[in-house]
Amino acid sequence: MPFRLAPVVFATLLAGTAAHARDDHIQFPIKDALETSAAQSKLDRNVRLFFGKQAHSRPVQSMGEWKTNKKTNAFNKSDKEACEWVFLSAVLELQERARAEGGNAVVNIRSNYKNHERSSETEYTCGAGGLMAGVAFKGTVVKLP
Repeated sequence: MPFRLAPVVFATLLAGTAAHARDDHIQFPIKDALETSAAQSKLDRNVRLFFGKQAHSRPVQSMGEWKTNKKTNAFNKSDKEACEWVFLSAVLELQERARAEGGNAVVNIRSNYKNHERSSETEYTCGAGGLMAGVAFKGTVVKLP
């Protein structure tokens, strides 16, 4: 009889753990993420990034809107540390897309975590959990003069 109950007990514990999994949507400063040593060494200074409604010159060409959706392992990291790491991954993907399309900037970058769009010049949204952290962006690839 005890062996028959073991799968039921295990399934109940597993379901209870999943039901209480953390998925906090946290706002972090863009400036802090851009100033990490990893960002300073990996970002392409020839592909500029403009968040929200930050001012930029009029584009000479638009290559369309693109999305990113990145996740990272957050285990044993602070929310801020995990979120800054995945932020970098997401903006690097935007820069890669800009280069591939012949652009030199990404404008109107806004958070789009779980398809909840939020535009800000100063903050980005990160989904932080016990095991994973995620950042999603939308932005328009352009060629600036």
